[in-house]
Amino acid sequence: MADTLWHRGPDDEGVYVSGQVGLGFRRLSIIDLSGGHQPLSNEDGTVWIVFNGEIYNYQELRKFLLAKGHVFRTQSDTEVIVHLYEELGENCVDKLRGMFAFAIWDDRNKLLLLARDRVGIKPLYYYLSEKSLIFGSEIKAILADPEVKPEVLPSMINRFFTFRFLPGEDTLIKNVYKLLPGHCMVVREGKTQIRQYWDLTFPKSELSLEDAEKQLLALLEETVRLHLISDVPVGFLMSGGVDSTALLSFAAKNKEHSLSGYTIGFSDPGVVDERPYARVAAREYGVEHHEMTIGSKDFQEFLPEYVRYMEEPVFEPPAVALYYVSRLAKNHVKVLISGEGGDEAFGGYTVYRNILWLERVKRLLPRAVKVATSAGLAGLNQLLRSSKIAKYGPLIERPFESYYYNGTSLRDGFLDDIDELYSKNFAQTVSAVDPLEAVRKYIENGTNTDLVNRMLYIDTKTWLAHDLLLKADKMTMANSIELRVPFLDHKVMEFAASLPGNFKVRGFQTKYIAKKTLGGLVPREILHRKKAGFPVPYASWMRTTMANWVRDILLDNTALERGFFKKGRVERILAENEKYGIHSKEIFCLTTLELWHRTFLERRPALTCQEARINPPQLVSSK
Repeated sequence: MADTLWHRGPDDEGVYVSGQVGLGFRRLSIIDLSGGHQPLSNEDGTVWIVFNGEIYNYQELRKFLLAKGHVFRTQSDTEVIVHLYEELGENCVDKLRGMFAFAIWDDRNKLLLLARDRVGIKPLYYYLSEKSLIFGSEIKAILADPEVKPEVLPSMINRFFTFRFLPGEDTLIKNVYKLLPGHCMVVREGKTQIRQYWDLTFPKSELSLEDAEKQLLALLEETVRLHLISDVPVGFLMSGGVDSTALLSFAAKNKEHSLSGYTIGFSDPGVVDERPYARVAAREYGVEHHEMTIGSKDFQEFLPEYVRYMEEPVFEPPAVALYYVSRLAKNHVKVLISGEGGDEAFGGYTVYRNILWLERVKRLLPRAVKVATSAGLAGLNQLLRSSKIAKYGPLIERPFESYYYNGTSLRDGFLDDIDELYSKNFAQTVSAVDPLEAVRKYIENGTNTDLVNRMLYIDTKTWLAHDLLLKADKMTMANSIELRVPFLDHKVMEFAASLPGNFKVRGFQTKYIAKKTLGGLVPREILHRKKAGFPVPYASWMRTTMANWVRDILLDNTALERGFFKKGRVERILAENEKYGIHSKEIFCLTTLELWHRTFLERRPALTCQEARINPPQLVSSK
């Protein structure tokens, strides 16, 4: 099992086996390089831990525990968790500030504790049967146990095509689950109990905008300082955006660290290129800058490996680019810092602005909006300043709770009727399970706050946890790189949640307070650039250079014999995409799903691509 996770920890390995428990570990050495060997125990060997992640307040906790009489053998944050468990039991999770997935075996009480960090930065999977509990940082470790016979869960295919990722506990494999963020599991005497120890709440703050800006600035300075704690070099993923550039500006003040930055671009002309903005930031803060270029061949060659590393089906083409830029960084650092999470904490996506205005207009002009003539929609389009307003038209007569399952649920051109794709038998098979069941509780839980914060809560619990952070962890760890995300420090998240929605989305401006607070730290070219996301040109590749490869995969006899999809509908999707370029999302999802079946159910060795001869992308280094 541990060998399957070699990429997550190439520096060291360890195993502890005693009676009914076995713990295996692969270590990526970041803190206390010589003394942090795992599995690690307390003084008398009655409490053992395996731990993936970083605890940023471990030095503060260490002082607390020393005062309580605990004796330490190492300088690692791992040992702090062990002694904190001795002191507080399973409530130790409440004191931890960081990203983590860990297992503690308490031999005295014959108790196993599994825990995962608050927002889901680090993954933790488990398989539960009448005989055993099997767990790991990745599904591959679980599948290494011969007890586990992988079997697809059909209803999760339907959930995947509903959301383009898998919110909730279930995975595509029957009886393999995710421990949800902010949850822990206790196993004792053959019984398991899962409880939620943290949730994002929205208390009303009395702070003025000016005072909120001051607190936010101080909080971000603190969290960046904590995220820089490392005994190995630290680098920055530089997107040329406000978030990553602002974090870099805080880090540049810290003279203890020599920083480097990493950016990726694409060989296709006409694609928004983030590298010029990243170069501006690098010059501004004196950072050693590295960048690279990839093309369609690199993208295609890596897709099978993308599926093998991600393990869950996720529509996330930028993950391929993240893999390559992490591979570049691997030559220089073991830790990368990213601006991931700033949009979910402070309202950075245009969908929040558009939905806010849509709901306001519906309240102000209920009758006029409900009839929504073509002229009315055109007027709404002008009001929201969006060329993509057409997708909001069907929402005019629907209440917010009936359509907002997360930002990606607005589909943005995805298949309007999923059932048209499914075969008759498969549609009947999955009809008994509501794909929206996994997210309904988040819609209900957020009703005690304003509309902007409701959307942020839903997205934090769904898209952020089960898509963006999954991608961030799996693609960087594929290159033995640890990714840190200061905006997702739970102290930052809780502070952001305390702020009213109009501090985040004001008028037509998104991420209002963050831009206002960080504006003076960021070069003007970056502050005022249009938000572009991460524009991977996969859509043009899938209808041109990759078209034949994709067609061969989706119309392969084995793929068709699975019986999930109508052959004629798949053929029509492919033909329409090659002609009009309108189905790239569907084709990416269909392709990755088929590759997933081959990789995890059929174990086709040709698709593991571990020895794939990928042409080295062009590398450029500058200071």
